[in-house]
Amino acid sequence: MKSQNGVVFNVFVTLFILWMMLNSSLSLEIILVGIIVSVFLVHFIAPIVPKYSDIRFTVDVVKNYGIFLGVFLVELVKANLNMAKIVVSPQLNIKPGIVKINTQLKTPIGRLVLANSITLTPGTLVVDIIENTLYVHCIDVSIKNPEIETAQMIEKFEKYLKVVYG
Repeated sequence: MKSQNGVVFNVFVTLFILWMMLNSSLSLEIILVGIIVSVFLVHFIAPIVPKYSDIRFTVDVVKNYGIFLGVFLVELVKANLNMAKIVVSPQLNIKPGIVKINTQLKTPIGRLVLANSITLTPGTLVVDIIENTLYVHCIDVSIKNPEIETAQMIEKFEKYLKVVYG
């Protein structure tokens, strides 16, 4: 069982980093207000996120999470361009369907982050998660093997999420 102190620290660090990113300033006032706001908010948020204590903020975790965000942004742009192509096409040549994908992520929070990442990319939506299996609705499954192509996209995410979430 993880300690409550680990949860409080992880939530505090996350809130403070988010505060600093949103303010885009390293001034002393912003840092002090960020610490105060983060300490205040952690008392409301920490009790409802016990799974958050599974995350360990190490250099390797932060590096891999940063790389994951970069990979996610690239996939997001590619999906948006693909959706734009579908939308402006005079003919609607799509074949929607559900693809079954197995994930190697073991923690519920890791699978949740993966599912949210997939859902945030246009043209895909995770409709169900059963144990290590994700059911992904894709706007176009007319490609030769949609399971393999979707799994290849998910592997790009999993590679980094395994380090962060186990």
